[in-house]
Amino acid sequence: MFELARIHTLWELVEYRARVSRGAPMFFDGDGRSVTFDGMRDEALRVAAGFRELGIGAGTRVAWQLPTRIETVVASLALARLGAVQTPVIPLHREREVGFILAESAAEFVLVPGVWRGFDHTAMVRKLAGDGVRVVSVAGGLPQGDPGALPQGDPGALPQGDPGALAAAAGADEGQAGGAGRASWVYYTSGTTSSPKGVEHTDATLLAGGIGLATALGMSADDIGSIAFPYAHIAGPDYVIAMLVSGFPAVMLESFEPGHAAAVYRRHGVTMAGGSTAFYQAFLDESRRYRQRLPRAGRLIPSLRLLSGGGAPMPPELYAAAGRELDCAIVHGYGMTECPMITMGTPYDSDEQLSRTVGKPVVGAQVRIVLPDGSEAGTGESGEVTLKGAMLFRRYTNPALTAAAFAPDGSFRTGDLGYLRPDGHLVLTGRLKDIIIRKGENISAQEIEELVRTHPAVAEAAVIGLPDRERGERVCAVVTPADPAAPPLTLAALTAHLRAAGLMTQKLPEQLEIVGELPRGGPLNKVLKASLRERYTA
Repeated sequence: MFELARIHTLWELVEYRARVSRGAPMFFDGDGRSVTFDGMRDEALRVAAGFRELGIGAGTRVAWQLPTRIETVVASLALARLGAVQTPVIPLHREREVGFILAESAAEFVLVPGVWRGFDHTAMVRKLAGDGVRVVSVAGGLPQGDPGALPQGDPGALPQGDPGALAAAAGADEGQAGGAGRASWVYYTSGTTSSPKGVEHTDATLLAGGIGLATALGMSADDIGSIAFPYAHIAGPDYVIAMLVSGFPAVMLESFEPGHAAAVYRRHGVTMAGGSTAFYQAFLDESRRYRQRLPRAGRLIPSLRLLSGGGAPMPPELYAAAGRELDCAIVHGYGMTECPMITMGTPYDSDEQLSRTVGKPVVGAQVRIVLPDGSEAGTGESGEVTLKGAMLFRRYTNPALTAAAFAPDGSFRTGDLGYLRPDGHLVLTGRLKDIIIRKGENISAQEIEELVRTHPAVAEAAVIGLPDRERGERVCAVVTPADPAAPPLTLAALTAHLRAAGLMTQKLPEQLEIVGELPRGGPLNKVLKASLRERYTA
C-alpha cells in the first residue's frame, strides 16, 4: 500500500499492477477470451504507439463512443498512457447528445464502433463532426479508419507501433491532487430536457474515487468481479481502478441480459456482480425463473457473495428479497458523474444499515448536510448533501454551471437531499428538483415511493408532481402491478395502505396510474420521471 500511495496517474497504477500481478488474469469476456494484467499493459503500450503515429499525443482531445469490450479498455488505457484528454460517450447516445458533445469538447479524434446493434455510428459521427475531426471507425472491437487517411498496415487491427519510440509517460500535473491540474477526462451527464453538462476530471480525481470503492468493498485477488454496464459511464474507470488497486479480475459483458450474464458468471465463478438497483431486480427475477425451471439446480450463481452498485434508490424490500433469493450480501453506494464515489456500504455493515442507507462516506470524501440558510444540519436533520474531497471533479466545461454548483467554502452542492445518522451512514431522501410542492408544502417523492412499493399489489413505483390549479401540484403515483392478472389496485386501497403505514394526509397520492412498465433510460436504467410528467400532464 505504501507504493500505491506514491501513484498519481492511471498509467502508473497500470504499470504497478502489471508488475506485482504478472501472469494473473485481468479480464474475461462472454466469448471465452481472457487477458492478464501485464498483457493489458503490453497491448495498451502497442496501441499507444499506434495512436501516436496517428497524431495523438499529450493534450489531444479524443472522444470515443465504444461498447463495453476488452478493446475499449485497451484504447482508454493507451490514451491515458499518452496523456490525451478523453471524452467517453455512452454508445446509446444519438445525434442530439453526440452532436452537442463533439461540438463543445472540440474533439480532434473520435473513435466509434462502426455498425453496432444495427446502428451506423461511423455515418452519424461523420455527419456531426467538423471538417478537422479524424473519425477512426471500429469494427469488431478493433479500429478501422479511412484507408486513405491511415498509415499503411492491417486496417482490421488496432494501430500499432514501436513502444520504444514513445516519450516518457505523462506525470501528474502540479497541484493535480484534489481536483486541480489539467483535466484528462471530460464526462457528459445525460439530460432529458436540457443539454448535457461537461464534467472535467483528472487522473487524480478518478484514482481517489476508485481507491474509495476498493477500500469499501474489500475485494482481493481471490475474487472475480463483473462489468456489464457501459464502460463509457464514469463507473467504468472507477471500477477498473478498484481492480488495479485490489488485484482482482472481472468478467466483461458487452450488454446485460440476465440469463446470459448469470450463465457466464457461473462459468467463471463471479463473486461480485451488480451495477445498479435495476440489476438487483433483474437478478432476483432471473433467479426465480431459474429455480422454477430447475428446482434442484441450487443458487443462480453459486460463487456470488456480493451484489454492489448505486445510481438509484434501493427499496428495503428489494434488499431483503434479492439478498434472500440470491443468498448474498448487497452493498449499495452513492456517487455521480461529478464525484464517482461518495458513500458505500461494506460487507461488514448490518442488514439494517445496508437496507436503509447508502453507507458511510468513502475514504477521502467529506459529506456535509446544509440547511436552506447555509448552516450545517444536525445529526438526523435533512438538508442538501454537499461534498469535498480528492475525488470531486475539477469543474464544469460551462463556467456558469461551475459558479452555481460550488458554495463559497468550495464545497459542491449535489442537489440531493438527505441526512447523516448517528452511526455516520447517509440516508438520501430525494432530490431538490424531485420535491412536490403541494399547497406550499414540500413533499419528498422518494418518501412516498418507498411506502407505495410496500403494497403487495405493487411491483415498481414512481411518484411525480403534476400541475394542479388548486394545489399548485398534486401527488401522482405511477405503479406497475405485481400480478398483471389480479384485479387492478385502486386509489382508495393504496391510500388506505399508506395511511396505515403512517403517511400524513397531505402527502397521500391524489392520482394513481397503472402501467405495464416504467419508462427507463441512461446507462444505469433509471426511471425517466420527466417522461411520466409529460405523459400525465398532457
